[in-house]
Amino acid sequence: MCGILGILLADENAHVNQMLFDGLTVLQHRGQDAAGIVTSEHGRLHLRKDNGLVKDVFQTHHMIDLRGNFGLGHVRYPTAGSSSCAEAQPLYTNYPHGVCVAHNGNLTNAQELADHCRNEIGRHINTDSDSEVLLNIFADSLIKEKNKGNDMVENIFSAVENVMSSCKGGYAGMYLINGIALVGFRDPHGIRPIVMGTRKSPTIDGKTDYIFASESVAIDTLGFDLARDLDPAEAIVITMDGQVHTRTCLPADKISLTPCIFEHVYFARPDSIMDGVSVYESRLKMGEKLAYQIIEKYPDHDIDVVIPIPDTSRTSAVQAAYILGRPYREGFIKNRYIARTFIMPGQETRRKSVRLKLNTIKSEFAGRNVLLVDDSVVRGTTATEIIQMARDAGARKVYMTSAAPPIRYPNIYGIDIPTRHELVAYERNEAEIAEKLGCDWIVYQRLNDLEDSVNEAGECSDQCELLILNQLVFIFSLVFLSVHSNQCGQNCSSTAYETSCFSGTYVTGESIDDEYFTKLHDLRNDKAKLQQLESTGAAQAAKAGMPPGSHNGCENLQNDRRGADRG
Repeated sequence: MCGILGILLADENAHVNQMLFDGLTVLQHRGQDAAGIVTSEHGRLHLRKDNGLVKDVFQTHHMIDLRGNFGLGHVRYPTAGSSSCAEAQPLYTNYPHGVCVAHNGNLTNAQELADHCRNEIGRHINTDSDSEVLLNIFADSLIKEKNKGNDMVENIFSAVENVMSSCKGGYAGMYLINGIALVGFRDPHGIRPIVMGTRKSPTIDGKTDYIFASESVAIDTLGFDLARDLDPAEAIVITMDGQVHTRTCLPADKISLTPCIFEHVYFARPDSIMDGVSVYESRLKMGEKLAYQIIEKYPDHDIDVVIPIPDTSRTSAVQAAYILGRPYREGFIKNRYIARTFIMPGQETRRKSVRLKLNTIKSEFAGRNVLLVDDSVVRGTTATEIIQMARDAGARKVYMTSAAPPIRYPNIYGIDIPTRHELVAYERNEAEIAEKLGCDWIVYQRLNDLEDSVNEAGECSDQCELLILNQLVFIFSLVFLSVHSNQCGQNCSSTAYETSCFSGTYVTGESIDDEYFTKLHDLRNDKAKLQQLESTGAAQAAKAGMPPGSHNGCENLQNDRRGADRG
């Protein structure tokens, strides 16, 4: 799971550095492992990336150096590769033109493609990152198309077509082609999200600025208007002179819209809109359907109060409390200066961080039967600690409910759910899960109810109509090469969703018994992650008492002068 951002300003003398910084800060919830920005200034690239939060990676002297009207930004949590800052993005290759990539998702055939790059097309792959593979396949394809003597825009589309034909998995991304174009693209199943926005240039009359982002909230925050989501298998090429070109890069029989439903459950901010659906509205629906299921299973329930586990579950908890006719209360106070536990590597790290992250308001628990509402229960470490905290605060009974169904399978499209054996719901029913977690009972969302929640939230609402209007203005003002009908996200009728972590069905055709899943387990289980972390140069340097720096493979395109100029 990552956050990506790309901006092209019409004014060549303007700078995107502050906008990229602000946009990445808004997308920080999508990844806290590393951050990076690359900008293009009259043909010269400036890159800064490192491990850490956005506010820590970019200091004033970095921002001064990140000049230019054209750039990419990225926040990362590693689901493929390692935590080395060499794998922080954007990634760069100098030939042809100077190409950078910012990518969100996961390629399931990354190893096969890396071997192809090394052995057949002679391109060096220096890391284990699938994003580097995505970059090199595009760059090699662009060279081959360029040698045919075609128009540059056609060359770019042909290169993206080759990328989509070669790469399996779920991905959305952007290419910065130095001095030529900004390119946004989305995988053939639309699994990972990417949206486009526009605004009138504040400095040049009649010109337009453009933005791509993982979530619409970044577009809103930066003062752009949301145009639309990219379609599955679509690429949009915006050239330096502001011309917009769009194309569907694969035949219709290889394309289907199956966006990741976990975006609505957990990842996305509630104020985002994805494929025409308000995340906030979908979470209200989840809470509503959960409440009706509780009434169905436990008509004589003795719930006294409904308490959310902050933050994502609040919206669902409010609606569940309303339907149940029970008071909604804030029983946990969150320390906002600690990482989200679900995306923290290491089970023990997650367990220890829970009590640092949350503290109870004891008066809301004392002597009451409490219903805790969470967005999802993954490994169960956080839920176990929270249930115990509720009991320690004096709760008489503790009931648990999850806005998502039981997670029983790995996710291979960019979510860090790599192995079934670490999942609390693996080979357990609800009663066994409740016993494992230490609660009196647990109710999970039904999968069909979850899908209905998102679809019902997107049924031609006022927001949906606004998106249609924005897109029509966008299309006619730019004279798009192809007209998209009703691009409110195709949610005015039911949309199928990528639900593999609940159902075990993978839209790209993998089977749970494939060797790929065995390799994934070996690479991505908690023990393997800790071993990888301990073996990094940064860890060894820390043990030796050396200060952290850019010697862990995290070089810039121009020298980082922290050591030389600032002692």
